[in-house]
Amino acid sequence: MTVHQYSTALSWEGSTGAGYRAYGRAHDMQVSDEILTLSADPAFRGDASLPNPEQLLLAAASSCLLLSFLAVAAQAGVDVVRYDDAATAFMPMDEQPARITRVELAPKITVRGAEATRVVKLLHEAHAGCYIANSLTAEATIAPTVEVLS
Repeated sequence: MTVHQYSTALSWEGSTGAGYRAYGRAHDMQVSDEILTLSADPAFRGDASLPNPEQLLLAAASSCLLLSFLAVAAQAGVDVVRYDDAATAFMPMDEQPARITRVELAPKITVRGAEATRVVKLLHEAHAGCYIANSLTAEATIAPTVEVLS
């Protein structure tokens, strides 16, 4: 059996000695040859100009659906010419422990010469096979819009 393995390296430096409000949330995450500077959500005293872990989780779900869909569509002979997604994650703070409970993906897909109903069926097939969505405990929903070019 093949097992794929993924790794990152994280580095933070500072001091929590002055309490919760005083320490910096910025940290570096090495992914492959790239170093991403990340922070906490601004609601948790992070830097709004930097990506946060919640956004990265959402980005992973969105990216995974795209890549799964492109593979399924290509195998089915559907010509996808554009794919945009406006994704949203929801993390209600009244539930403890706090967690992202729902991820909504809203892909707008442009195809050439295929029926919209077929594209939606293929998208749901891709969603069922998406590694990230299958790894989440949050509900993951998709609300696609399909544009068919002749």
